[in-house]
Amino acid sequence: MTTVQELAKMIDHSILHPTMTDYDLERECAVAAKYNVASVCVKPYAVKRASQLLKNTDVLIGCVIGFPAGNSAIGVKVFEAQTACNDGAVEIDMVINIGKALQGDWDYIQDEIDSVTQICHKNGAVVKVIFETDYVINRADILKLCEICTEVGADYVKTSSGFGFVKGADGRYSYMGATIENLKLMRESSGPKVKIKAAGGVRTLDGLLAVREVGCTRCGATSTISILEEAKKRFGNK
Repeated sequence: MTTVQELAKMIDHSILHPTMTDYDLERECAVAAKYNVASVCVKPYAVKRASQLLKNTDVLIGCVIGFPAGNSAIGVKVFEAQTACNDGAVEIDMVINIGKALQGDWDYIQDEIDSVTQICHKNGAVVKVIFETDYVINRADILKLCEICTEVGADYVKTSSGFGFVKGADGRYSYMGATIENLKLMRESSGPKVKIKAAGGVRTLDGLLAVREVGCTRCGATSTISILEEAKKRFGNK
């Protein structure tokens, strides 16, 4: 039987929009604490404050690295991850170098993911590797990324940053985010020790249930309140 708490512990409550202030951080950390979600996912500068705000809760502190475009040098990503861990993060969501993946420079990608994974694990932190599947759309490339993550021992593979905006023919920018097709491919292509995180576009309870059905154990969300309030109505307040 599905419970609200089980669903809450799937959610990484995202506090990542560029316009968010420290006041927004405090408000959203309060939301995370109220609903007892798995973690908050915050910007690097906010890790210390989030750690303070959530110190007496079961909510974990996550931090993004190389976010959102993945363009930082490997050494910079390693430094960012170490700094985040020093500040209190226990989960690190890193964006790969998207251009290197698109050109098939897999040695670079493996070195990058391995380097960040090693520093995270040295600090006792979990690492989630963001593919940005609105850009890395080729199935063979996604499969290769899953193989690399499995080989180097990354803890999670993750679809999106939520900010991988693609310019359409009308000049407007939008993104697809997590799709069931890509999540199934990532689950099938990753080793049994690698977990799957959906991110980008999961805004409803049915959306959360759908990604769980295909093997996701975590999901990035900004619509935490509406998702879990709907879950209370559907499954009871447990």
